Amino acid sequence: MGNTMDEVEKQRRYYAKTAGQYEAMHVNEKDEHFVALSFLLASLEYLEVKSILDIGSGTGRAIRYIKRQRPELRVVGIEPVRELREVGYSLGLLEEDLVDGDATKLPFFASEFDLVCEFGVLHHIKKPELAVSEMLRVASKAIFISDSNNFGNGSLVSRSIKQGANFIGMWKLVDLIKTKGKGYRISDGDGISYSYSVFSNYKQIKSQCTSIHLLNTMDGGINPYKTASHIALLGIKNIPMNDS
Repeated sequence: MGNTMDEVEKQRRYYAKTAGQYEAMHVNEKDEHFVALSFLLASLEYLEVKSILDIGSGTGRAIRYIKRQRPELRVVGIEPVRELREVGYSLGLLEEDLVDGDATKLPFFASEFDLVCEFGVLHHIKKPELAVSEMLRVASKAIFISDSNNFGNGSLVSRSIKQGANFIGMWKLVDLIKTKGKGYRISDGDGISYSYSVFSNYKQIKSQCTSIHLLNTMDGGINPYKTASHIALLGIKNIPMNDS
């Protein structure tokens, strides 16, 4: 996943151990990712999407949701933790729907899927730019990200400090100090996570997309970078042109 092997194994052990409780712990039809899923579904017709790849699918909640709404689409997910995949199969997914895979080394051809998406995965990857690069490579039309924005999370004072440190290029150093040199946090509810912002990959995405569209998926002010803790981003590489 772009992490050190020790961190990868810790994260996979966490999800293997909690696989049976994953749905109860992480899937809520009122959470930010379901807001993002609704946004994504609304864009599929506009983009003329016929195929979707979901990375870091967990038990396949996004795959199941999309398949229920758009059963005619080809929807595939990758998930490296076997125990999570098995829960997905028990919930009705086929093995070809949810396959083993690494988000930083996708086992697919360039432009194999119309759209590649992720929901709450990038903040678990030490080098999220590797996964974003793979998403852009495999997607022919668009990528969709629903993830955290560390710079918009917390109190006004906390946000101001983080945004200021980021502005002068010191945020990574500040985060290392906060995490006592580890660069990550461990919690019972989320395993290993890194301080991540969707906006950190904005320039990377913009370099290969003709347009980017943003939505705050939890409460936020007029400036989502400064005020929204969770963001959905749609990066469009290619808009289908109707023949006339």
